[in-house]
Amino acid sequence: MRIAVIDGQGGGIGRALIEKLRNEFEEKIHIIALGTNALATAAMLKAGANEGATGENAIIVNSKKVDIITGSIAAIVPDSMTGELTAKMAEAISKSEAKKVFIPLNKCDIHIAGVVNQPLPHYVDDSIKIIKNILGGY
Repeated sequence: MRIAVIDGQGGGIGRALIEKLRNEFEEKIHIIALGTNALATAAMLKAGANEGATGENAIIVNSKKVDIITGSIAAIVPDSMTGELTAKMAEAISKSEAKKVFIPLNKCDIHIAGVVNQPLPHYVDDSIKIIKNILGGY
């Protein structure tokens, strides 16, 4: 099972997701850290990703090759992450056939009805539960 974790800026959300994924699944999954910048990719690699790549082309290419994509909902919003996420990246992620598990942070002015405002660690825990269900209770 190949899981892409996408993040930008400092990579904090991606780092938190990868740490939890590693704790839950150990080496049973292959994690690809996809950063919009080198700092984000480095943070995610340090957290335990198997491999990492940076930039628009890396995200476009790898979005087609994974089973699950996770990160902030900003990953499908052009010009989000303070302009780091391009329209081509957002399109590739959105069109990917991978299952998508997004953290609903509203920093990109998207508000999702029915979602309770929680601290990031709670969203990360919820994301891991969803991924575990996708993987058949792993």
